[in-house]
Amino acid sequence: MASCVLAYSGGLDTSVLLGWLGDEGYEVHAVYVDLGQPCEDRQAMLDKATKFGAASARVVDVQNELCRDFAFPVLQWQAKYEGPYLLGTSIARPLISKVCLQVAREGGADAFVHGATGKGNDQCRFQLAAEALDPTIEVVAPWRLESFRGKFPGRTEMIAYCRQKGIPVKASVSKPYSSDENCLHISYEAGKLEDLSVNGVELVDFGMTVSPQKAPDEIENVTIAFESGVPVRVNDKPLDAFGVVAQLNKIGGRNGVGRIDMVENRFVGMKSRGVYEAPGMTILYEAHRLVEQLTMDRDLMHLRDRLAPEVAEMVYYGFWYSAKMDALLAFIRQAQKPVTGQVSLNLYKGNMMVAGRFSPNSLYDEGIATMEGGGSYNQTDAEGFLRIQGLPGRVQGRINPREY
Repeated sequence: MASCVLAYSGGLDTSVLLGWLGDEGYEVHAVYVDLGQPCEDRQAMLDKATKFGAASARVVDVQNELCRDFAFPVLQWQAKYEGPYLLGTSIARPLISKVCLQVAREGGADAFVHGATGKGNDQCRFQLAAEALDPTIEVVAPWRLESFRGKFPGRTEMIAYCRQKGIPVKASVSKPYSSDENCLHISYEAGKLEDLSVNGVELVDFGMTVSPQKAPDEIENVTIAFESGVPVRVNDKPLDAFGVVAQLNKIGGRNGVGRIDMVENRFVGMKSRGVYEAPGMTILYEAHRLVEQLTMDRDLMHLRDRLAPEVAEMVYYGFWYSAKMDALLAFIRQAQKPVTGQVSLNLYKGNMMVAGRFSPNSLYDEGIATMEGGGSYNQTDAEGFLRIQGLPGRVQGRINPREY
């Protein structure tokens, strides 16, 4: 009997896959990769997997690794996909693939199975990561098989199958949207969210945040400290990487921070609508940028900002394990060395307002920047600076006069 490792979430898709893989003759080893999913019972997921067909089931805890080695480097890049998306699902997929391949190698499994659809981004992230780590691995993606789609053409049939088998799932016919959660964010898509006339943030049952309207009617202050671009303390309390994110999720969540509703361009070519909540990471992006404003060289920051969309695209598409990403991660480690300091933010009904900032490496010199008289900046020097800067324009203006 062929054996496989299934990236198991306990959600609708992977619950159905357990039964289908058994019918196809596989011995299934379910791996629940613990990414700090805020709304899930780990033991219940293991019990569910073994009850409904898995030969074995295990939890592998990578919460701290996800934050430290995957999310924080992306944070240091200030990488966002198409504006607001902080890449919470995208960041986690290469780590899930790595863990599943480690289990497959340990147990001699023949294949790696995931429940991502043939229309989405996750199939790309899982497979590109898996094949980069083990070029010989067989990747089984049932949604890309006509036999599977013939039996389960959509989520309605999958929900009916689970009801028939007595398999508990959160999705329902009334709210059949798909959710993916980890400590970085929760995403919501499909179902009624595919109708762009529907208000997504009113439809979704959010798991990490209250609505800004229901957040407290008073400001909550939070301080975050960074060392070389890595967040290390919240409200003066030292925390590991996961601890930082978890604590800021609580603080940001109760203040309505970090919800977005966007239409994005998938790697496979279509546009899709997603609703996301990422309270802790939203706060970290803001605080990190504020420390950088004090400590980072102008030209270096501008270069990083030009490259950041490229990094976001690579993460979103699934090219985490690639030569270009290796080089870009080495670059950002060097660039972030001076980014040490502390930021104080006031949170109020989904808003973040800077209350104070400090860095021992601050490049801000009040004596130079002051608008008052004196100081160490001689404004007369600007005359020669601008004459030189304007030289090409003056020459061109004489040769090719512009109408005005």
